[in-house]
Amino acid sequence: MVTILIVFHSQTGRTKTMAQAVAKGAKSIENISTILKEARETTLDDLLNSDGLAFGSPEYFGYMAGAIKDLFDRTYYQARGRKEIFKKPYVVFISAGNDGLGALTSIERICVGYQLKKIYEPVIARGDIDEAILSRCEELGKVIAAGCEAGIY
Repeated sequence: MVTILIVFHSQTGRTKTMAQAVAKGAKSIENISTILKEARETTLDDLLNSDGLAFGSPEYFGYMAGAIKDLFDRTYYQARGRKEIFKKPYVVFISAGNDGLGALTSIERICVGYQLKKIYEPVIARGDIDEAILSRCEELGKVIAAGCEAGIY
């Protein structure tokens, strides 16, 4: 069984809705297990024991949510150099009031430090979460799940 960990932070529910759509897409692939987890509850073991990662954050003041940054801060030094994290595939989804690029850039920069492998373009929702955004989130989940299940990442 392949496990996709979907980590997110959400105060208004928008990013959580996006996370649920990513999970729905991932679950549509056979032999996939998903774990949907708030960033504050996520541990190093969660990161290490998954086959693929999806990070979801609102954009606050042009940056990722503090809870996502806290996750990275809490796990970085223990994850550093571990073979279980090296080149692990990841995707990103952002709920933004502005352009979302500040949050995306900060997440991607940290993922380089973790030596994770970005495998698909991010989904950035600017404004309301509509069916088009949810469809793109489902696609994001399908892509990471199918790639992990096929062993191509």
